[in-house]
Amino acid sequence: MKLIIAIIQPTKLEAVKEALTQVDVHRLTVLDCQGFGRQKGQTGNYRGTEFSVNLLRKVQLQIAVNEEFVKPTIEAILSGGRSGDSGEIGDGKIFVLPMDDCIRIRTGETGSEAI
Repeated sequence: MKLIIAIIQPTKLEAVKEALTQVDVHRLTVLDCQGFGRQKGQTGNYRGTEFSVNLLRKVQLQIAVNEEFVKPTIEAILSGGRSGDSGEIGDGKIFVLPMDDCIRIRTGETGSEAI
C-alpha cells in the first residue's frame, strides 16, 4: 500500500479528477494549501502599488492505493496536472510514501481491503 501526495495547480483539479476516474481511482482527499518552489511567488499590482506574493495557492491530493494502482495513479496525475505537452514550472510535485496500515472505521477492516 502507498500514500500518494500530489501538489497541483488549482486549475488542474478537475482534469486530474477526471483522469483518476478513468483509471478506476475514485477515493481521494483534497486540501487547499499554499507554497512556492522554483517560481518563488508572483508580483502583482494593487491600487498602483507593486507587491510580492511569496506563497501561491495550490491543491494537495492525498490518495491511498494498493500496489497495482500506484503507476496508473501517478500517470493519471501527470496527464491531468501537466500544463501543455512538456509542462511548466509550478505544475507541482508527486510524492509516493509507504503506508503501513489502513483501517476502515465503519467495519474495522485493515490493510488492502480497507482501501
